[in-house]
Amino acid sequence: MSNIEEKIAQELKQAREICSVEGSSSADCAAAWDAVEELQAEAAHQRQTQPTKTNFEKYCDANPDADECRLYDD
Repeated sequence: MSNIEEKIAQELKQAREICSVEGSSSADCAAAWDAVEELQAEAAHQRQTQPTKTNFEKYCDANPDADECRLYDD
């Protein structure tokens, strides 16, 4: 995860430099900030965790033969 955080920091620095040289309304400035936003979105996506199991799902994992946990085919 630190690799993407480093990349975000690099892109932030580059975006600030581009915008200070070319102006905040330039196309290059907008593209630089788009790159930063894409990396931040990817970092957020990577931080998402898998949904936690309910207590019932945990019970069924521990007791697959319990009547409550049986699955029937149609």
